[in-house]
Amino acid sequence: MDQFAIALGVFIALHVGLSATGLRRLAVGAIGEGPYRGLFSLASLASLAWMIWSFGQARIDPANTALWAPPDFFRHIAHLLNTLGVTLAAGSFVTPAPTLAGFEGGLNKPDPAKGFLRITRHPFLWGIAIWGAGHLLANPEAAAIMLFGGLALMVLLGTRSIDRKGAARNPEGWAKFAAVTSNIPFAALIQGRNRLALGELAIPLIVGLAVALATGFFHAQLFGVAAFHLPAG
Repeated sequence: MDQFAIALGVFIALHVGLSATGLRRLAVGAIGEGPYRGLFSLASLASLAWMIWSFGQARIDPANTALWAPPDFFRHIAHLLNTLGVTLAAGSFVTPAPTLAGFEGGLNKPDPAKGFLRITRHPFLWGIAIWGAGHLLANPEAAAIMLFGGLALMVLLGTRSIDRKGAARNPEGWAKFAAVTSNIPFAALIQGRNRLALGELAIPLIVGLAVALATGFFHAQLFGVAAFHLPAG
């Protein structure tokens, strides 16, 4: 459990303590934007691999006890949230957001908010947060609460940091983008600042649902735990 806690802490520190603070600006100033992004990507992948491996070890640790007993109906809610979260996250790559590293140029497009971006300008991060919330409902073990709770909190804090950096990097383009989008899902739609274009949602939904269903079907092979517990025939 200790190694997993450290690995999780390192992963979160990279994305919140470094990327979301003034330390990023200092690092970029010292080595340049390109080298920083390359080193940050390598460090992120290494810490992610460490976190996943150590989580597997933490799951079989005797200290990894259930902290509460979720009622059965929580599993149905969890399945819904997990499907929604994976669909939103995976489908977001059909129309990459200007809030993703490397796609900032999208702010200069005549219509920078299409597809899932009409729902939230951070569809990938909100997808991860919703996915994390779903897993929290169905996984009361200490290691699972640390992992999924930590990731959900990290990405939600990350949306605010990305907004600040986007506004500082391209004030005019960001102002236009922010005027028709919202951080909180559906807020811009409810406020009348944008509208749902059903034709734009078809492909992201198909891609996202395909990934969600494949992940659920192969969950046992990928992660060692079945996503759906079917009654014995």
